[in-house]
Amino acid sequence: MNTTRQPIGHVTIFSSLLTASAVLMAGAAAIAVPATSPYDASKPTVTGRATVAAASTQAIQLPGASSTPMIPHTSRTSAADLSDPAKKDIAMQLVSSAENSSLDWKAQYAYIEDIGDGRGYTAGIIGFCTGCGDLLRLVQEYNRLVPGNVLTKYIPALERIGSRDGTHAGLDPNFITDWKTAAEDPQFQRAQRDECDRGYFNPAVAQGRTDGLHALGQFFYYDALVMHGRGDDPISFGGIRATAMKKVKTPAQGGDEAAYLNAFLDARKAAMLTEAAHDDTSRVDTEQRVFLQAGNLDLDAPLTWQVYGDRYTIK
Repeated sequence: MNTTRQPIGHVTIFSSLLTASAVLMAGAAAIAVPATSPYDASKPTVTGRATVAAASTQAIQLPGASSTPMIPHTSRTSAADLSDPAKKDIAMQLVSSAENSSLDWKAQYAYIEDIGDGRGYTAGIIGFCTGCGDLLRLVQEYNRLVPGNVLTKYIPALERIGSRDGTHAGLDPNFITDWKTAAEDPQFQRAQRDECDRGYFNPAVAQGRTDGLHALGQFFYYDALVMHGRGDDPISFGGIRATAMKKVKTPAQGGDEAAYLNAFLDARKAAMLTEAAHDDTSRVDTEQRVFLQAGNLDLDAPLTWQVYGDRYTIK
């Protein structure tokens, strides 16, 4: 791993998708907990680096949601959509360049370390955290797929850790070794992909569609959700989006897409600068802003960018 790898903030984002009507009611992209969710919504989570209890009380309940939700069909069904497999793979590579200093996101299943950001262990393809709730849900999902696996014994400790962020209580000395062992299991790899989709990718694409954004804007939402998490405070995804919308209308509201996305990046950069862990804003300045300035709203390859001083190209 590149030693310049930047820590990320995560948050519990449960497994239902946003709908346009729910977003209008919530006003800040609340992401709902489906009635059939296998997860315990009462567990503490982290929103915009601030701990809140029972985050499900802020969500809108969507009845009848699948435990593995699909992105709903809309009138926008073109290659410009981030859900296109080729576009999704580009998005995963872009995030991995910032999170793991590598384009090979599939090589990150076994990644795990304490990066010193106060969130305990950060691990896996998008940096699930022991102190943020999403790693617990991942291990619970893996246990559903493979009961009694090598990580099952850590579920009670992960539940006790809750929002106590940096503690390793009940995990050391073997958690890292057992994580790497589990990472060789295709079912654990599947669980990581599924949790990424449920908690981050699918909600980002759904909200982007609601706001009338092409693939580039949907990617901006996805990367912001991965780093900042769901929430209405100024440094969470919902707050960042709300700040941008106060300045420029979304395309769905009749606004100019490029102008709105510039406002979104401005708001996100301001949120990043509030925390020392995120004060290198190159993933906005020399990655996302570069694509926007080029007018590449469809996020088409080839793409060349820099993150934390490293240069990358997708051909």
